[in-house]
Amino acid sequence: MNYLVAVLPDRIQAEAAYLALEEEGINSTILGKGYKTADEFGLIDPKDQAKKQAQLMATWLIPFGFFAGFTFSLITGLDTFAWAGEVGNHIVGGLLGAASGAMGGVFVGGGVGLLVGSGDALPYRNRLDAGKYLVAVQGSETLTRQATRILRQFDPENIQGYADTGNV
Repeated sequence: MNYLVAVLPDRIQAEAAYLALEEEGINSTILGKGYKTADEFGLIDPKDQAKKQAQLMATWLIPFGFFAGFTFSLITGLDTFAWAGEVGNHIVGGLLGAASGAMGGVFVGGGVGLLVGSGDALPYRNRLDAGKYLVAVQGSETLTRQATRILRQFDPENIQGYADTGNV
């Protein structure tokens, strides 16, 4: 399955593009104020995805980090925190390992994407927030090529095609 997304500056052009596609027998969807939202269309919010991934990684890395820190402290016998005593030293080592696991969950799991943003969904969401409209076409490669030819007549700000490879 292939996708085609065109960004149009206003509602009038979006409706005209939709009608032109409909005349050629091509089904399309308009996203924008008064039409489908990004969430209704299935445009994934990258911040939500990054948050879920970071939480998933932290779920595994925090306990692993605690175990690794505790074990390291136990094996090496370092007396880094004399005030904590022998058992307290191992527990503090475990807590430091858990903190390292939490940092790993954030950085490896997508926390950077949470802060910076990534993928094409975010620019599309930003354009929708700015009052622009998207016209999206879903279909075969031949259909999206035909839709591209039609949509170019409306001088879109951006037109982008995507091929769904099935990898999620």
